[in-house]
Amino acid sequence: MTKLWGGRFQKSAEAWVDEFGASIGFDQQLVLEDLEGSVAHVTMLGATGILPTADVEAILGGLAQLQEKAIAGELEFTVANEDIHLNLEKMLIDLIGPVGGKLHTGRSRNDQVATDMHIFLKKRVKEAIGLIETFQKTLLEKAEEHVETIAPGYTHLQRAQPISFAHHLMAYFWMLERDKQRFTESLKRIDILPLGAGAMAGTTFPIDRLKSAELLGFSEVYANSMDAVSDRDFIVEFLSNSSLLMAHLSRFAEEIILWSTDEFKFIELDDAFSTGSSIMPQKKNPDMAELIRGKTGRVYGNLMGLLTVLKGTPLTYNKDMQEDKEGMFDTVHTILGSLKIFEGMVRTMSVNTERLHQAVHSDFSNATELADYLATKGMPFREAHEVTGKLVFTCIQKGIYLLDLPLEDMKKESELIEADIYDVLAPEAAVRRRHSLGGTGFDQVIIQIEKAKACLA
Repeated sequence: MTKLWGGRFQKSAEAWVDEFGASIGFDQQLVLEDLEGSVAHVTMLGATGILPTADVEAILGGLAQLQEKAIAGELEFTVANEDIHLNLEKMLIDLIGPVGGKLHTGRSRNDQVATDMHIFLKKRVKEAIGLIETFQKTLLEKAEEHVETIAPGYTHLQRAQPISFAHHLMAYFWMLERDKQRFTESLKRIDILPLGAGAMAGTTFPIDRLKSAELLGFSEVYANSMDAVSDRDFIVEFLSNSSLLMAHLSRFAEEIILWSTDEFKFIELDDAFSTGSSIMPQKKNPDMAELIRGKTGRVYGNLMGLLTVLKGTPLTYNKDMQEDKEGMFDTVHTILGSLKIFEGMVRTMSVNTERLHQAVHSDFSNATELADYLATKGMPFREAHEVTGKLVFTCIQKGIYLLDLPLEDMKKESELIEADIYDVLAPEAAVRRRHSLGGTGFDQVIIQIEKAKACLA
């Protein structure tokens, strides 16, 4: 088969070489974006008088047919035509004749592929933002149900202080809010059109790049044609933002996995988001959470892969840049799927409030309350810390907890301790008393939830 660029060549590559160099195996995912860009380009060519109306109408008619076939999944791509651009151009020529070859007037595959990826990412980033918001709404609903559910809070994966379970869930709401902000801000860099930059130096045809931008819904065009065809910052930024999102989902997944074990029993996942064992009938595995935790690694890998590809490429376009797409496609698929799965997993999980109640009443997470109690009575906090530590040690020796320790034993360490200490040590009181802005106190959690609602509104 004669290449659409083959006029200068006297010898064809072997089939396996063509296959190695072809990108159609993955860039066919850009089919609708490529057709969208072509419709805008040829419309602009007509508006500027570069192509006559009859040619423009013929090309637009052919592109419309290809769009219908693409949506119906009826297009057949071939490695012989290398990539999505040449495949579609060959199909167009076969469909409407040689006039189809005029579509490429005033553009190059270099600015064409960059345009496709800008269009593609703009759509997918907006989709990701929508899914993040859906997940945030689910977290809000779950948090409102559990404002007064007391749970152990952890540092170093050791019991630290009692908290509102809603407060724990809301921590992830704010992580997702930052993720959403990053994706939203990145749209400014994605919303720049490279079309019209040509191979790298612009074109001699009197094109109207602003018209193309208007037709494709872009807010601005690249100011430098060399930058336009070689810039992949917008993909790197997307992969970076996706890596942070997956880091947050992975941390949450780790907690979901821990909470669903028999050792914790804080939650139970819905059967729809769990799997069984092929040999152990009793097992209910949190496989979806584990998969999300695992898929985080591939997103990190995609980021590092593209950074490595770009670090040694001189301006402008180089074949290396063909390696920018698979990681982008994979990351898009991974983050959209992970957000959908995680939202459903949290929405349908049941919270074991009785188990949480037992947990906070059988640990020393209220020890800080005793130290604070002594500090409010005038004892320097460092002394209060030491007194409390000694009382905790006494409890450990006796096999009891602070709420079980007789008042006379407490007074042996400090006469400042009175009978009201038992009210102070109650986990519910410990949580309720934390009124500081952003704290776990019930009133503060309610304020936080209202703030979160305002963010979504």
